[in-house]
Amino acid sequence: MHDSQAKFQQLLRELFQFDSADLDFGIYRIMNHKRDVIERFITVELPQEIAAALDQGALAEQTQLQQELAETMRQIRETLGDAALDADGRLATAYHAIPLGKKYLELQAKAASARSHDAQEAAVYNHLYTFFSRYYQEGDFISKRRYSKHARYAIPYNGEEVMLYWANHDQYYVKSGEYFPDYSYRAPNGVTVHFKLQAADVEQNNVKGDKRFFLPQPAASAWDAAAGVLVIPCVYRPLTPAEVTRYGKNNPQEAIIAQTVAAMPAQVSHDARALAALTATRRTDAKGNPITYLEHHLRQYTRRNTSDFFIHKDLAGFLGRELDFYLKHEVLNLEELERAGEALAPGWFALLRLIKRVGARIIAFLAQIEEFQKRLWEKRKFVTASFYCVRVGVIAEDFYAEIAANDAQWQTWQRLVALADPGTPAQRTRLLQSHPSLMLDTRHFAPDFVDRLLATFADLDGWTDGLLVHSENWQALNLLGERY
Repeated sequence: MHDSQAKFQQLLRELFQFDSADLDFGIYRIMNHKRDVIERFITVELPQEIAAALDQGALAEQTQLQQELAETMRQIRETLGDAALDADGRLATAYHAIPLGKKYLELQAKAASARSHDAQEAAVYNHLYTFFSRYYQEGDFISKRRYSKHARYAIPYNGEEVMLYWANHDQYYVKSGEYFPDYSYRAPNGVTVHFKLQAADVEQNNVKGDKRFFLPQPAASAWDAAAGVLVIPCVYRPLTPAEVTRYGKNNPQEAIIAQTVAAMPAQVSHDARALAALTATRRTDAKGNPITYLEHHLRQYTRRNTSDFFIHKDLAGFLGRELDFYLKHEVLNLEELERAGEALAPGWFALLRLIKRVGARIIAFLAQIEEFQKRLWEKRKFVTASFYCVRVGVIAEDFYAEIAANDAQWQTWQRLVALADPGTPAQRTRLLQSHPSLMLDTRHFAPDFVDRLLATFADLDGWTDGLLVHSENWQALNLLGERY
């Protein structure tokens, strides 16, 4: 296998998120189910397609030309002696006029710009690697429209005097937010390992600050041999200056996980069951290295809580257009093509078509995954619950007895507005009559009561003219957009 092939295959494994095999939620679960199919495409189908294309048409003719030249060189050395050719393959002048010499010079001229099979194969893999690596960054395809080596970046321009432009206008940005449930896994020997969050320092009021990380606390872990439970405390906070130095700035969460995996076994070395629950092999990575249960689940826990990402609205269209630009500006090099001559032009165009065909197949694979993510994101979400807040003064007194009997509502009023609870239903009813501005929250009442209450309003929207939505922004704005 060529180095260029291995390098490109490793890039494809990154594109298809093979490094996320630990993760078992969302799109990662789908990817894990298709991992064998994708691996076969990367290691078997793709090399076979490229090799078959190089053995046909104009590309094969270039390879054959190189082979004929090598065979002619062998014949010259056998018949005319080693002195007929110097170290650089130049034929001695005395042999230029003989038939074998003329044939050699003709082949040498034709093969001057022709590529061998290995060189063509390396060129295909190198071009594909260069193209796809341009747009892939930390798990996402970023719309960096890099058109050529002369102009590094370019933006669409339609003649406007002033144009406002942002690179990610054709993508959704999905922020996971902080999601802090405790996390447990059960090892093969029956031991339960529990990651328990003790403290979380989160951003307040959407004010951005230092990036936060999960830091397990091995020294504070607790092992209950009787119950077979190991608890590993964690905190979620920014790193201290000393921790930044220790873990580095390039993916410190991975460095934290690595240190935890190295430190935890010493904390339970006195108990073989607890030790096995941490150090047993869960799987192997792409290089064959063992991944322990502790490392696997730590990575899943931390990534699930901190995975912000982009979703491209039309990845197939974007990469398809960019591939066309790349082929015209980078692969179809007119200066080199002119030097090579018209005879080799078919080979250049055959190479271009091969790169485009293979690139299109990879784009189709990637676009299917991105389209699935987009559909999940754009899918209209269910309203999980809806409640009404209604002033007591606009509620018919027929309902006061039921309101007076609802302890949950009175406890809420006591907590929010310091309303003293008079205690008896009759006293509560008189208090309702004297406090018409109290806000009743229907979440505290049975559905039958809520239905009867709302049915008394001929113009419900007129009486409930405020709206509070607890939702992710994109879904909330689309919901409100239909009406407002």
